[in-house]
Amino acid sequence: RLTAHAAVNSANAGIGQSQAAIEAAIARAERIKENLKDYVLTAPRNGRVQYRLALPGEVLGAGGKVLTLLDLTDVYMTIFLPTNDVGKLELGSEARIIPDAAPQYAVPATISFVASDAQFTPKYVETKSEREKLMFRIKVKIPEEILKRYAQRVKAGITGVAYVKLARDATWPAHLKVNLPPTEPAPK
Repeated sequence: RLTAHAAVNSANAGIGQSQAAIEAAIARAERIKENLKDYVLTAPRNGRVQYRLALPGEVLGAGGKVLTLLDLTDVYMTIFLPTNDVGKLELGSEARIIPDAAPQYAVPATISFVASDAQFTPKYVETKSEREKLMFRIKVKIPEEILKRYAQRVKAGITGVAYVKLARDATWPAHLKVNLPPTEPAPK
């Protein structure tokens, strides 16, 4: 009888050890799953890969660069305007971009940035004629909703011409009315 009780107690202990081993294995599997998440690269926003800087399997140091990503929701053209014109501009003013690659289209845009410092001449000039030569950097930004609609067509570094509205009540000439290419239906 004592032998039978000892055998039962031993079996119960074996069951407990087996259950503990199962729980430990499940915990290890969960830890490994969590660790695997560290091996997946994610970007802080949607975009298009411009350059791959590292190949799969390469070992990078902390903070190493893997690729460059174009943010397709922040596309703008940089232009330069003289002091007299910059004084008439307002942030958010209307603009148009005519891409050199597609001159038949007029893309709506807005003034999103005006530099606080002039370019092309010394910081401090004494004569009025010299001050009139100052040029200011301006960013003409395409609205995000248009960029999303034409994401497959958006490219970095495309050249073109930008037009800005210096007077609020000015109207756009016919060739600068908004004219965008037709959108293609979304793939099924």
